Amino acid sequence: MSGHSKWAKIKHKKGDADAKRGALFTKLSKEVTAAAKEGGGNIETNFRLRAAIARTREYNMPQSNVENAIKKGTGEIPGIIYENVIFDARGPGGVALIIEGLTDNKNRTTAEVRNILNKKGGELSGAGSSAFMFTKKGYILIDKSKATEDAVMEVALDAGAEDIKTEADGFEIICEPADLEKIKNALVAKKIETATAEVTMIPTSTVVVAGNMARNVLGLMEALEENEDIQKVHANFDISDEEIARISAE
Repeated sequence: MSGHSKWAKIKHKKGDADAKRGALFTKLSKEVTAAAKEGGGNIETNFRLRAAIARTREYNMPQSNVENAIKKGTGEIPGIIYENVIFDARGPGGVALIIEGLTDNKNRTTAEVRNILNKKGGELSGAGSSAFMFTKKGYILIDKSKATEDAVMEVALDAGAEDIKTEADGFEIICEPADLEKIKNALVAKKIETATAEVTMIPTSTVVVAGNMARNVLGLMEALEENEDIQKVHANFDISDEEIARISAE
């Protein structure tokens, strides 16, 4: 299984208990503001904004924070202007990375990302050097405790899913980005709870990591995502469930 899905599971299991809630809300607010600036404050016509608001609800972000973030994006109240940044990089073992962020100071964020990579065994690479190894897709993760395989397959396929994978502890649904919201809504209508639902970058090939290499890759992913300006990190590593269990137990 690709590093994206394993990393999504690790983060989901870690949950809010060890997340810095203030930093998380800052990231969510940035995304809402950027989405509103890009496509306006109407969630009916702005898919990116709808997706951003859906994430705020997953983490119980106060509605007042969401409303203020939208108004900053539409210019109704003063706010910092954020720009999208994307970094191509290589991690330990040659793992390809795409690092997405929102920042009010690109030079600062670039320096911080470079510093994290250098400390964790990675390096920035040329623009576009990692992008060809990934495809933008909708991704939904469902815990096995929340539904049966037959129920998930029936709903997701009827709603337009491209692929459904059954793993040890969950179901993964892959779809076109434009179909993500429709599939998620169909699952919700059947009372099937999703652990993750997002547009992401799925790797077309993977690098297997284990032992110290696996620890180093996961450490790099976590360090990058702890940075306030970084929204998402995509990587093309593959790691076994057994390796994850060993690392988690340490």
